[in-house]
Amino acid sequence: MTPIPTTVIRHPKEKIRKCSLRFLHERPEMTFLRGKPGFQFDATGFTLLAVEAPPLSLADAGRPLLLLDSTWRWLPQLLACVTGTPVLRSIPGDLRTAYPRVSKVFEDPEAGLASIEALYVARKLLGDDDASLLDGYHWKEAFLASLRPNDR
Repeated sequence: MTPIPTTVIRHPKEKIRKCSLRFLHERPEMTFLRGKPGFQFDATGFTLLAVEAPPLSLADAGRPLLLLDSTWRWLPQLLACVTGTPVLRSIPGDLRTAYPRVSKVFEDPEAGLASIEALYVARKLLGDDDASLLDGYHWKEAFLASLRPNDR
């Protein structure tokens, strides 16, 4: 299968050295953009991953993915950069992140995953099961171990 084209919009304050997606910059199906002030992205025709949306399924295959990469606290600013009419979808199930969260000022949603975890699961659900997406992820083994057998 051809890898699913994926666009990542990263918040300008997001530290690349701490970003779970930093090992994917050279992949041809990946496009990385910075959500600087004034930046706009027309997401019409994209599937935008969002926590409070209907679940992603194989019926969503055929559209490119859009992933917003930021802390949960900065997500509303990044979402304001998105224009058009993307199709909002969530990662179904009760998956939990393996990434150790340490925010002392903002509470993260229970269903929130690290960006790389969300990308891996989303592409897998769309028929693009590519575990190499997780190759540079420090918590790869812990995350894969946390998946139910039918999620792997």
